[in-house]
Amino acid sequence: MSEQRDAGAKKRIAERVAQVSEVGFAKFLKLFHSLEGGISLSVGEPDFATPWHICEAGIDAMKKGITTYTPTAGFPELRRAVAKHLEKRYGIKYDPETEIVITVGSSQAMDLAFRTILDPGDEVILPDPYYVCYPSCIVLAQGIPVAVPTRPDNDFKLEVDQIEARITPKTKAILFGYPANPTGTELTREEYAEIARVAEKHDLLVISDEIYSRLTYGVEHTCFPSLSKMKERTILLDGFSKAYAMTGWRLGYAAGPAEIMAAISKVHQHTMLSPSSMAQMAALEALKSGEGDVQRMLSEYSRRREVIIRGLNEIGLKCHEPKGAFYAFPSIKVTGMTSDEFTENLLKEEKVIVMPGSLFGRQGEGYVRCCYATSLANIEEALRRMSRFVEQHRAHS
Repeated sequence: MSEQRDAGAKKRIAERVAQVSEVGFAKFLKLFHSLEGGISLSVGEPDFATPWHICEAGIDAMKKGITTYTPTAGFPELRRAVAKHLEKRYGIKYDPETEIVITVGSSQAMDLAFRTILDPGDEVILPDPYYVCYPSCIVLAQGIPVAVPTRPDNDFKLEVDQIEARITPKTKAILFGYPANPTGTELTREEYAEIARVAEKHDLLVISDEIYSRLTYGVEHTCFPSLSKMKERTILLDGFSKAYAMTGWRLGYAAGPAEIMAAISKVHQHTMLSPSSMAQMAALEALKSGEGDVQRMLSEYSRRREVIIRGLNEIGLKCHEPKGAFYAFPSIKVTGMTSDEFTENLLKEEKVIVMPGSLFGRQGEGYVRCCYATSLANIEEALRRMSRFVEQHRAHS
């Protein structure tokens, strides 16, 4: 009787949620945490603590009783600081009153953006490989992700002919984040301009994830809305997690046309009300006085990048030079393994954990992501272990 009732019961989980999978990495993390002497090159998070003066600003906010709800769009002084930051770095003028919304991390900014602009069935074009949460955020907003394959011989850059080949009457937006996770790829201003021409030609919105924009090596980052006529059709997403080592503070922002920001703020109000007051005060301090911290951490990431890229290529895992973020994306095809097999076997045999490229889309198969936001000692030891592993398995492939 109970089975009959269950069979006829209403479906409890919405289809759009049911079709979204958890990030398929939990089994590897569980195994990693059961091992002693493991080295992690997996989770994309700074290994630095939040600079103490930023922490003190959050503590000071609590001491002063700044512990209540804030305006939905965030404290005006923080929005003004964000606007000043964007104008100083990229020459883009945003009205802090109408064109900037403070969010709970850049991830919430992305969620709000898609829920604001997408109708059921709208399509969003994105490069493959992609950040693991991009397609799911689109699906949860009832949109359809349309992945554009990128080529390793072009450093996994998004190419305009591939974009245009996938544009349909249902295409609403193009989504990308450069420097890219997982590849570390950055585009030139000219390459961004080509995408801008496509967006204008087909009247598309652009979602530009700028979370790694401060972490570049030997190249100057172009902020997409700084291009001609792009501010009016771009939603910029950014935050404080990566540049200022503030992942646990969960604070980001969206910037864009006033009409879209007003709608985003409306969704924000009904789902989150406002971001953390203490985190906002810490972020304000980061923008005011954190530039030295950013440069110090960036310098260290640069040293680590050189070591890991050189090391991976020397042991036979071919890897292009990333121009930003803190990821290397080497090919593991020399072993004959899938990226899942490589990840699992490397973890079991050498206690080094990386992320399988298959998590990042079809084009990620045959690659793994190695995060170098860890100590040089860890990187060097991981490379020694990986060298031993590759030598053993290359002989059997």
